Amino acid sequence: MDETIRIILIIIVSVSIFGLLVFVYVKNYIKRRVEYYLKEKNNNKNL
Repeated sequence: MDETIRIILIIIVSVSIFGLLVFVYVKNYIKRRVEYYLKEKNNNKNL
């Protein structure tokens, strides 16, 4: 019983860490893309 609980906790922690890393990466990627498109829009508006 204890071994299965330990394995389940290891799986949960691993998936949580992986999910957090993916979330941070995607958030930063989307933020960079939005800033790029807003900068392009502002540059075109000023021309």
